[in-house]
Amino acid sequence: MTDAPSPIADDARPRLPRGVRLTHNELQGGWVLLAPERVLKADAIAVEIIKRCTGEATFADIVDDLAKAFTAPRERILADVTALLRGLADKKLLEL
Repeated sequence: MTDAPSPIADDARPRLPRGVRLTHNELQGGWVLLAPERVLKADAIAVEIIKRCTGEATFADIVDDLAKAFTAPRERILADVTALLRGLADKKLLEL
């Protein structure tokens, strides 16, 4: 059994740190998150989440926007977004 990721404050403003960017790369077969000496392929869901991490929108705004855009239960979106963003933050690919 895995532990749930720790919660993210509603007023956090996630953003990509300096030197990390999301880009479309045909050679990599789609969207990738580029960081110094690292490349992570991002699936369509991750791309939709990461595109919203500009440092302007709050975490709560991002979750609400995704729930509305995909007509999905907010609780489910909250769990998925928290897991992705915590994972990226743990790898130093996102600032919360």
